[in-house]
Amino acid sequence: MDIFEAIRTRRSTRRFSDRAVEQEKLDKIFDAIRQAPSWANMQCWRIVAVKDEGTKQKISEYSFVEKIFAPMGYKANPSQKGLAEAPVVLVMCADPAGSGQVRGQDYYLADIGIAAQNLMLAAQGQGLGTVFVGLYDEDEIKKLLGIPDNVRVVGLFPLGYPRDDKKKDGPPRKAVDEIVFNEKWG
Repeated sequence: MDIFEAIRTRRSTRRFSDRAVEQEKLDKIFDAIRQAPSWANMQCWRIVAVKDEGTKQKISEYSFVEKIFAPMGYKANPSQKGLAEAPVVLVMCADPAGSGQVRGQDYYLADIGIAAQNLMLAAQGQGLGTVFVGLYDEDEIKKLLGIPDNVRVVGLFPLGYPRDDKKKDGPPRKAVDEIVFNEKWG
């Protein structure tokens, strides 16, 4: 699949088939993450790949943070089932000390964002689906997976073959002229 088709057709996947993800495909995704640009090429990201059913179930449970979701009227994280049923959950982590900071902005978040986009496009290019899950109990996830205190959990990515392989139109996107200004703002 060409890169522009992968960008255009990638959708958030929250329901997965029980088909296992081949190790070769995982290795291609890991290599795509590894190739992402980062602050001073520090490559602050680390990934915990989880396949164990019990551990994925716990991650799913920790992805519902009631104090965040309840005020919005949600009874569950929309990605909670996907975390439990996906064949693999990739837990993206970063060591903030392994990246830079300028004007009070931590660049480890940008580093992980770029690496995560590589992850999602590499998955799409191989017929796999994923979604970025950004709400979870970080302390519980860190305890569960033995992640050191100085490392941040930045995102959870359930990964697998989408349950429904029909291509669906994604949410509407703003027109280019709404997001791009020439020469000056506005």
